[in-house]
Amino acid sequence: MIIGVPKEIKNNENRIALTPAGAMELVNRGHTVYIQKGGGINSGFDDKSYKEAGAKILPTIESVYKKAEMIIKVKEPIKKEYDLIREDQLLFTYFHFASYKPLTQAMIKSKSICLAYETVTADDNSLPLLVPMSEVAGRMAIQQGAKYLEKPQKGIGILLGGVPGVQPAKVLILGGGVVGTQAAKMAAGLGAQVIILDINLQRLRYLEDIMPANVNTMYSSEHTIRKLIKNHDLIVGAVLIPGAKAPNLITKDMLKDMRPGTVIVDVAVDQGGCIETCKPTTHENPTYIVNDVVHYCVANMPGAVPYTSTIALTNATLPYAIQLANKGWKKACRENVHLKNGLNVLNGKVVHEGVAKAFKMKLVDVEKHLA
Repeated sequence: MIIGVPKEIKNNENRIALTPAGAMELVNRGHTVYIQKGGGINSGFDDKSYKEAGAKILPTIESVYKKAEMIIKVKEPIKKEYDLIREDQLLFTYFHFASYKPLTQAMIKSKSICLAYETVTADDNSLPLLVPMSEVAGRMAIQQGAKYLEKPQKGIGILLGGVPGVQPAKVLILGGGVVGTQAAKMAAGLGAQVIILDINLQRLRYLEDIMPANVNTMYSSEHTIRKLIKNHDLIVGAVLIPGAKAPNLITKDMLKDMRPGTVIVDVAVDQGGCIETCKPTTHENPTYIVNDVVHYCVANMPGAVPYTSTIALTNATLPYAIQLANKGWKKACRENVHLKNGLNVLNGKVVHEGVAKAFKMKLVDVEKHLA
């Protein structure tokens, strides 16, 4: 198969979808890999390292899309890329369709094959291609939250871990999944007082067992959230409904109950956000203020640490990319139900329930396209 890896062009997206080691694995299996010139520089991988791995370098993003049967990316295509995508071309990347209707409409129009990292599943119902970036984002949520709690950043002016004789910051985490767990570990390690909210009692029991003493768990409800936001300094949105828009757990009217300088980091922003007042921001302009509450809503947080993120992402996606390249997407999806669950938009049809529900579009049975 001919595989293309374009340079990411989303604002301050420094990752690339494939390391030289990953390219070598595909080349060794008889596939042709094209990397856009300079595509890996910001992740720490130069063109020479890709050439040594057996990949070929193409000068422009247009040339990569034109040659490739399968495009492997990090982030969803943006408007500049829409017209480059061809009918029957396979795109393997993060899409998060349910949060952005124009992207969904554009991919329907292209009649391409859209296989989304974030809805590929595993035997235990986890999302193995979302996990590595969720781990990075969860840890970064605390790193960034601690920064924006500083007074020069318009935060409340509190040190996350406190010092002897001074209480540490209070951190509230909405959601006990991968993002929430990693955020809690980081916050606890820095000495903060942490509460994790979730509606899954089994998950809360697990977290209660593994977390240190400065992390507590509570069952999530509107009443509980309204009570806790009044005295918490950093709030992390870490809610995920696979393939669907995140629910708004904190509404605009709740901001008035927060102290000025409270910081919100909404990691769920790429799925629509779980805080009503959140909207996607960039690493260039990461924050804005509503009712004296600092909002950090960068939709590609792991892009700030591209070396770590690129390696972690390739580690997770490569086995699936190899299956798709070796067998073709139809056979691979017929034989692997978890890959099949990654299909979202297919030849102009929506085949994922979460996307169809988000925009009230017709849901087409994916099996009709796999025959």
